[in-house]
Amino acid sequence: MATSAHRGAVLIGQCIAHNTRNAAKVRVKRLIFDSNINMYFPKHKNYYAHDPDRECKTGDIVVIRELPERMSKVVTHSLVKLVYKFGDVTDPITGKKVVVGQYREHMDERDEMFGVAEDGSGGFKYSEAPDRGWQQDKRDFTHKVGYQKWHEFEPGHRFHNDPVAS
Repeated sequence: MATSAHRGAVLIGQCIAHNTRNAAKVRVKRLIFDSNINMYFPKHKNYYAHDPDRECKTGDIVVIRELPERMSKVVTHSLVKLVYKFGDVTDPITGKKVVVGQYREHMDERDEMFGVAEDGSGGFKYSEAPDRGWQQDKRDFTHKVGYQKWHEFEPGHRFHNDPVAS
C-alpha cells in the first residue's frame, strides 16, 4: 500500500506492448540497493496509465502520475506527458534531432558540402521519411512464426515427405 507521501508521485518509464483499451502499459525501472554487497540492481514494475487518446505507442518514454483513486481494476495512473517518441532521438539540451551521435542538420550540411553518390544512393533521407508508427494496424504477417526449411531430402529417402524432418 502506498503511503501518502507517494500519492501523486511522478514516474518516468517506457511504454510496452499492451492490449488494454484506453490505457497504456508503462514499465518503470528503479535501482534497488543490496546492502550485503553494496551494489544497486535494476528492478522494474509495470503500471497501467489512463490514455484515452491512445497517443502513447510501444517504445515511447512517458511521464505518469498516480490517480487519487483507481479508474478500474488495473488502471492506477494517468499519462501526464509524452517525453520522447520511440525512434525520434532528441538531444535534451539543444532540442535537435540526433542520429547515432550526430545531429541531423550536421549530416545534411555534410551531404551538401561533399555531395552524394552518383547513383543516387546517398543514404537514408530523414526529411522524406514518414512518421514513426506509419505501419501501425497494418496486416503484414510479422505476428506469425516464420517457417524456414533447413534441408531437402531427395526422393526415395525415408524422410522425403515428412514435414517434421525438414
